[in-house]
Amino acid sequence: MTRFEAPRGTHDILPSEQPLWERVTGRMEEVCALYAYRRIDTPAMEDTELIVRTSGGGSDVVQKETYTFSDRGGRSLTLRPEGTAPICRAYIQHGLHREPQPQKLYTIGPMWRYDRPQKGRYREHWQLSVEAIGSDDPAVDAEVIQLYAEILRRLGVTRYVLELNSIGDANCRPAYLERLTAWLDEHDAELDEEARSKRGTSPLRVFDVKSERVQALLAGAPTIGDSLCDACRDHFAAVRAFLDTYGVEYELVPTLVRGLDYYTRTTFEFKSEDLGAKDTICGGGRYDGLIEEIGGPPTPGIGFGAGVERLLLSVPDADQDARGVDVYFVTTQNEDRASVLPLLLELRRRGLRADMDYAQRSQKGQLGQAGKLGAGWTVIVTDGHATVREPGRDDWTASLDELVDRISG
Repeated sequence: MTRFEAPRGTHDILPSEQPLWERVTGRMEEVCALYAYRRIDTPAMEDTELIVRTSGGGSDVVQKETYTFSDRGGRSLTLRPEGTAPICRAYIQHGLHREPQPQKLYTIGPMWRYDRPQKGRYREHWQLSVEAIGSDDPAVDAEVIQLYAEILRRLGVTRYVLELNSIGDANCRPAYLERLTAWLDEHDAELDEEARSKRGTSPLRVFDVKSERVQALLAGAPTIGDSLCDACRDHFAAVRAFLDTYGVEYELVPTLVRGLDYYTRTTFEFKSEDLGAKDTICGGGRYDGLIEEIGGPPTPGIGFGAGVERLLLSVPDADQDARGVDVYFVTTQNEDRASVLPLLLELRRRGLRADMDYAQRSQKGQLGQAGKLGAGWTVIVTDGHATVREPGRDDWTASLDELVDRISG
């Protein structure tokens, strides 16, 4: 008989993993709400052309990583590889540009990219996407960045660095690309095939190559920071000043460009030291031309995507999230089981996790199960009376009528 397993690069979130998962995503939702970001959920699939136009036809995402297919009507659809483009599409489609700006939005959901599975990296992965659309205020850039730093603080994550850069805009980037292209031409013999392929789609993409040798070579290339126009230079200086006011520490990395075509001005990445090698757990930046590119009015925006699975690997004391029940009832007679049901119901209504045996275990087996579940109260019911065991305390007895009030009081 065939033994089925989850497709390669996907994973099940098991019951034992749910408490930590809920803690991490709960902190994400909590902080987003405190910063006045509202939840939006978009479909898992989008028109393929939306992904191509926003990610860039020559990007690794489009060329190598998208899950693209034709539906039964012959339409080309793509499972969303990231959250920004779908949220921007919804912003235009539903007229959110006519509401007060900026629109501060977030979503938490699965994304899909075909890539080599590795620790914390899945083909189907969950991501927090935070977007502030409709403002070019550098204070918004700083808020978006500080929002993720606050999520990390609340989860106790400290072993990370924030890398920061500005890649200019349509006014100053063309002149820089000319300088960079000339430099790449001079050093073409020293580049590898990946670097040549990336520069063929966009010279900026050479900075994303994986080769350490080529990265060392690129350290001598012209940097965008030397070519920023006055407006971009002033904007970036203001972003940095606001981050300093927030007390957010960062490193300036002049080669940080991100991998998608829509980025302008501010770009940033949070990199964790808990993944075996310093690797990205959150990345984003400003995308002032994206809304216009997909048919909307000229609209500035900034946002980020942050993987949930990768962040889980950085959360300390994850084992503290293991939990089972608050109250576990131990019974051996059917009449006692019947008398326990109203108590289960009332305890649950009062917010306590309560359970009993459904596997016909012996009393000894039920007591063992209560221990495995970490029960705060183990209630042994015999002939209409209860003996209650609590860790670190002497046993006590109670009638069934008073039991719920004594436990929940």
